Amino acid sequence: PLRLPLYAGPMAMTQAGGAGPWATVTVHAAVPLTAPLMQGYRLSREVLAVSAREKGKLSQGDVIRVRLTIEASAERNWVVLSDPLPPGAVVLSSLGGQSAILQQGEQSEGVLPSYKENSRDAWRAYYEWFPRGKSVIEYTLRLNSAGRFTLPPARVEAMYAPAIRAQLPVAPVTVWAF
Repeated sequence: PLRLPLYAGPMAMTQAGGAGPWATVTVHAAVPLTAPLMQGYRLSREVLAVSAREKGKLSQGDVIRVRLTIEASAERNWVVLSDPLPPGAVVLSSLGGQSAILQQGEQSEGVLPSYKENSRDAWRAYYEWFPRGKSVIEYTLRLNSAGRFTLPPARVEAMYAPAIRAQLPVAPVTVWAF
């Protein structure tokens, strides 16, 4: 791909040859996502309390479950689902079964991941084949750090067709110290 330097002004392209001109132009900008973006997928996100000190308030040590619902307009291969984590949060499925009691009730309807990645900043699942229709994916995490956290959007994307995706803004999360 041709990468042009950032500058202000009109863009011009020329073509020489027998066939007609053809170009694909993509523009990327680092701006916050303020409204859901749905192109080929529909994504919704729900946070449920599994174990909380106070009802309706998140505190250090609380355990929550994130439910992601994806509606795919067509089946596709190699799809990635990425959901941001608050700083200091630990995904309980990465603890080797040590938190099986807190994970009881997790659901996965419609599809199982080929691979899960638990990094410090996001929970990711990779699907070799993602079916058409509605799928529900859940994971459980413990909140360990207090603060107010602004998170990037949740995202589902066809890896080899990045124009087919959904992005969902995630509301800021406040975790209270106990």
